[in-house]
Amino acid sequence: MAERLVIFDTTLRDGEQSPGASMTRDEKLRIARQLERLKVDVIEAGFAASSNGDFECVKAISEMVRDSTVCSLARANDRDISRAAEALKPASSGRLHLFLATSALHMEKKLRMTPEQVFEQARLSVRFARNLMSDIEFSPEDGYRSDPDFLCRVIEAVIAEGATTINVPDTVGYAVPELYGNFIRNLRERIPNSDKAVWSVHCHNDLGMAVANSLAGVKIGGARQVECTINGLGERAGNCSLEEVVMAVKTRRDYFDLDVGIDTRHILAASRLVSQITGFVVQPNKAVVGANAFAHASGIHQDGVLKARDTYEIMRAEDVGWSANKIVMGKLSGRNAFKQRLQELGVVMESETDINNAFVRFKDLADRKSEIFDEDILALVSDESLSHDHEQYGFVSLSQHSETGERPQANIVFTVDGKEVKSQSDGNGPVDASLKAIELHVKSGAEMVLYSVNAISGSTESQGEVTVRLQNSGRVVNGVGADPDIVVASAKAYLSALNKLQSKADRVAAQG
Repeated sequence: MAERLVIFDTTLRDGEQSPGASMTRDEKLRIARQLERLKVDVIEAGFAASSNGDFECVKAISEMVRDSTVCSLARANDRDISRAAEALKPASSGRLHLFLATSALHMEKKLRMTPEQVFEQARLSVRFARNLMSDIEFSPEDGYRSDPDFLCRVIEAVIAEGATTINVPDTVGYAVPELYGNFIRNLRERIPNSDKAVWSVHCHNDLGMAVANSLAGVKIGGARQVECTINGLGERAGNCSLEEVVMAVKTRRDYFDLDVGIDTRHILAASRLVSQITGFVVQPNKAVVGANAFAHASGIHQDGVLKARDTYEIMRAEDVGWSANKIVMGKLSGRNAFKQRLQELGVVMESETDINNAFVRFKDLADRKSEIFDEDILALVSDESLSHDHEQYGFVSLSQHSETGERPQANIVFTVDGKEVKSQSDGNGPVDASLKAIELHVKSGAEMVLYSVNAISGSTESQGEVTVRLQNSGRVVNGVGADPDIVVASAKAYLSALNKLQSKADRVAAQG
């Protein structure tokens, strides 16, 4: 009987550390529901001690999720651990994830602690955590660049104190597969009590090898947990991609000889949900979930696939959620059909009122475009969820005029703390004029560092999904807006980003 590979998803914690990827409480809950539907083994819900907002998110996810273990990150100190344990109290299965840097560079420059001080803190923090919860994971931050002798000493001690999972992170994405796999194996062979814990890998993608390194840690090193994120979301170049690791292990079961509990049919829905909430567009040639992942343009390939799919396809598109028989909805679709489609997409509304409001928006959209695709519904619901966040700024209406040889003009009406204001401006184009009109009144002083447009479905009447990334006083936020009118979508995205800038939730840099 094959061994089980534990899938530990950290989209809501490490993934959220991508510049601009911060999520609201409702957005995190929606993603957590989808991860549970995906049958992820462990959901790292956040870093409870970093802010009151993160504490409440971890607590809310702990109350909601029943089938997955809910985890909170914590620095190796009593305050963080107590705070995380408090947030995890409602969970049917909870885990404390402690981290402390062990590389010489991090100990000297960041912690300003001696190796002996780090050793003692690691040991005592696990002892303290073990009195609060039985499931304890310990991560030596920057473990791959740590001195192996010191690392062995620390890990042996924390296992003796009760750590049940040992995670060895490649925090800066420096590893290469063979060396990383051997590094994990050597640690396991040298540490006398290594068999008393599950070994885990957590790899970053700075050199494009996060998935390869993780799989080497599993095959060569004997790790039985992989830490990963949907779409490989994460700070800098991102994390190990959940969908790629899972499908690699399932497709090459002959090589890995491991079982995973993931229901792969929900992978695509999870990918789309995370993409739309964060505004991080999935590249078309992304493995497994990219728009071209199962597309065949070459005539030779097309001919082969038509005769026998396995000539050019090593996995079935429908196994990860793609469907050739997609149900397209329109203005004749009723409320029950809309509600059923929401359930199939993994969207759970808080109340019947929310469903009714979303259905009204759906009908309005159906009057403007003839076919409504899944992507349209997800964008619509994402847009709808923003209205429940008591935002400072809200979109009302927009008119703009542009013609060749004339400078475009825009007039916009939006709300500030519930009161309507009007503003107008000119610009280099209608989008520029509209956003300048907003900024003229708001005076946020924010710098726009990204403006991105993505067609939600493949036709000229498609909704446009716009991502605006703003930076101000060291904070970076993403705003996302969707509308068949790309100028309106841009204004919505800009206002969404401004609302996130108003959020003063404290962020604490965490283990990678």
